[in-house]
Amino acid sequence: MTFYYVYILKSKVKDFVYTGFTHDLKRRLIEHNSRDELSTKAYAPFDLIFYEAYRNIKDAKRREAYFKTTKGKVTLHQMLKEYFKNN
Repeated sequence: MTFYYVYILKSKVKDFVYTGFTHDLKRRLIEHNSRDELSTKAYAPFDLIFYEAYRNIKDAKRREAYFKTTKGKVTLHQMLKEYFKNN
């Protein structure tokens, strides 16, 4: 059974939040934290602060795209209000 993940990472060293999509969440987090990913290597290391699992790839990609919009960022901050307030 394959799952597709939408995930949110928070940089431990800078004020940076990253939204991504993968089918292998553990591997992807390792790639980000080992600075193998060009787009995020300046912000590593990261904490995984949120993820959602989907059975359908199109549903997961749609959700990732939503979280990257202004409205999606606002929604995410509302969903994780206590996390962002304390970190």
